[in-house]
Amino acid sequence: MNASTDIDYARYDHIRPILWTGDSLQLLDQRKLPFVVEHVECRGSDAVAEAIHALTVRGAPAIGIAAAWGVVLAAAGVQAADGAQALAKLEPALQRLNAARPTAVNLAWALARMRRALALAGADWQQVLVTEAQAIADEDLAANRHMGALGAGLIEAGSGVLTHCNTGSLATAGFGTALGVIRAGMAQQRIAKVFAGETRPWLQGARLTVWELQQDGIDATLIADSAAAHLMKTGAVQWVIVGADRICANGDTANKIGTYQLAIAARHHGVKFMVVAPSSTVDMDTADGGQIEIEQRDPGELYGVGGTRTVAEGIAAWNPVFDVTPGSLIDAIVTERGVILNPTAVNMRAAFG
Repeated sequence: MNASTDIDYARYDHIRPILWTGDSLQLLDQRKLPFVVEHVECRGSDAVAEAIHALTVRGAPAIGIAAAWGVVLAAAGVQAADGAQALAKLEPALQRLNAARPTAVNLAWALARMRRALALAGADWQQVLVTEAQAIADEDLAANRHMGALGAGLIEAGSGVLTHCNTGSLATAGFGTALGVIRAGMAQQRIAKVFAGETRPWLQGARLTVWELQQDGIDATLIADSAAAHLMKTGAVQWVIVGADRICANGDTANKIGTYQLAIAARHHGVKFMVVAPSSTVDMDTADGGQIEIEQRDPGELYGVGGTRTVAEGIAAWNPVFDVTPGSLIDAIVTERGVILNPTAVNMRAAFG
């Protein structure tokens, strides 16, 4: 069966967080969702870098796409005879974009791809950059739809699923990674119930995921992050489905903080654990999760909710943004290249070289 033919994309794919206008980048401001739907206009690469750092745009694939368009914006005022000459002038802007979020490998991947295209370009180097950025976005959407079909094929009819953070259209060019699997699974009537963890401290699950699913007519039940293990114990969940910011050569996976504890709880309760991410997220140059730089954000993000302080003054806080789930706790990694069951260094090499 060609599972992708069973998916009504027009019904399950309404949101686009990144819009290129021809001379500016419009980013759906995810800090203000779900109550305010507003776009931030970026007319330069530094504005894009700031938007990435400030979480105006978030999600590993979306960050990469935004950065690619940031390179296009950086090139707008540059005079150069060919791509190689332009690359030397653009390198500082590329470095600033790269520094905006160090953990998400898609950011460095997209910038490396733009560098390669530029290095080979002739006098039409600016148009080459536009074409490459558009290709990165188009390929991501196609990959997400394919991954959705592949991942849904692993799920038994009538299953309940739990997801973490936001991995949908808001985090990608469209359709989503883990949420793409959920969309496909709903379209094929494989998934009976969707649960979403709130995902402190930025509440991407509460603010973004359940809102995004609501736009597509998919009912989702929000839970506190701390309720996940109890939910699994009830038997309501058969799969935990998450995205990834970096997948190592041995299958270790960095994702939003809280993912690791979900994997531990899932293994204890006999719940399957699926990671869904494009192949650009796979970093075969990083041997294992111990080598991943874990981004630390402002401890102040833990001091309140929605701008209202809930913590007494003078309290210290620790705020890592990501954690690493060992490959040994992952049942399936789904990319557009296929499904890797029970990932190890050996079968990761077989899939990615």
